[in-house]
Amino acid sequence: MIQTLIPRPVAWVLSDNGDNSLNLAPFSYFSGVCSDPPLIMLSIGKKPGGEIKDTRRNILERGHFVAHIAHREMMEGVTASSAPLIHGDSELERSGLATTEFGDFALPRLCDCRVAYACELYEHHEIGAQAVIYGRVRQIYISDDIAVENEGRLQVDAKALDPIARLGGDDYGLLGEVVTIKRPR
Repeated sequence: MIQTLIPRPVAWVLSDNGDNSLNLAPFSYFSGVCSDPPLIMLSIGKKPGGEIKDTRRNILERGHFVAHIAHREMMEGVTASSAPLIHGDSELERSGLATTEFGDFALPRLCDCRVAYACELYEHHEIGAQAVIYGRVRQIYISDDIAVENEGRLQVDAKALDPIARLGGDDYGLLGEVVTIKRPR
């Protein structure tokens, strides 16, 4: 099933370990759910040994997280941050990635990601070995490098965003041709 639901967007999620360190992990069971209220969804499983993943634990215990949209140049880092580590061993510290304040939100965002969502836990459901976590988006960061105005509206330049998508196994996808078809109004 995983290898047929493709491509899947990748959320690179930063969460608080509760010991003055930050966790960073990718999740490809991720999507927007609702625009009012603005909600995103993450589905987070367990570690290979059956323990709850740190991101899941952190969000449920502290109630907030930042989901980033990583781009082509970050694929290696995204993959490296998927390694199962002991709780409190910070993927962020291992990666050397820089963070910056995210407005008045409790957590920072990654400097080099072109999109970030500051989220508070809205709701969660346990479904089998997975936890479906709904995050209410409180702030969005969009890099000026990918923002364009189109007929008086903000539009994200998908090619400039250059997001990665998860396929299956060790495979990722990148944007290829972008086709524009005017929608009926």
